[in-house]
Formats: sequence, C-alpha cells, structure tokens
Amino acid sequence: MNDPVTSRQIAQALASLGHEARLGVYRVLVRAGEAGLSVGQLVEELGLPASTLAHHLRMLVQSGLVIQERKGREVINRPDFAAMVRISAYLQEECCAGVKRRTDAA
Repeated sequence: MNDPVTSRQIAQALASLGHEARLGVYRVLVRAGEAGLSVGQLVEELGLPASTLAHHLRMLVQSGLVIQERKGREVINRPDFAAMVRISAYLQEECCAGVKRRTDAA
C-alpha cells in the first residue's frame, strides 16, 4: 500500500531538482527509461566527473526520485516514475479549485 505523500517529501524532491546538474542527471535518466543507465554511462553522457556525479545521484536517491540497483559490479540508476507521477499529481491536485480571497483591506 502506498503511503500518502507529504508536502515535506515533495519539497525535498523539488529542492533536489533545483540544482542544474541534478536536473540534467534526472532528465537523462528519464530519457533512458526503465532500462536506466550505469554510472559509467551517465559520466559519458553528461561529462561530469564520477565523484561529482556520485554526489548528485546520492541527493536524487535520498529525495526518492532515483532508484539504484546493483547488477554485478555495476550500479544501474533509473528514475522512479511513480514518484514523478506523485509529485505531478500533488502539484495539480487543486488546479482551478479557486482561492478564497480576503475582501477586507489589510
């Protein structure tokens, strides 16, 4: 059963995407799809040093946006598409529901 997403979790995920390098890593992983990419493939694709990439991947994993799976000596990174859907749904859940406006002057 899926636990309801909290605003804190959403904020953490969005904050992790608020860095240009992490956003780039995430976008490449989304393009790669469910197959994911190894760290070596990400280094080739992005041109980031392995240590820098490891830092950014750690942040994306901690925020719940990226899943890592060890396959032999490789670590495969893939986006958590369910998390991406939850974030989008959270941001859109009250779309066009209206906002109560205060009529008294402050």
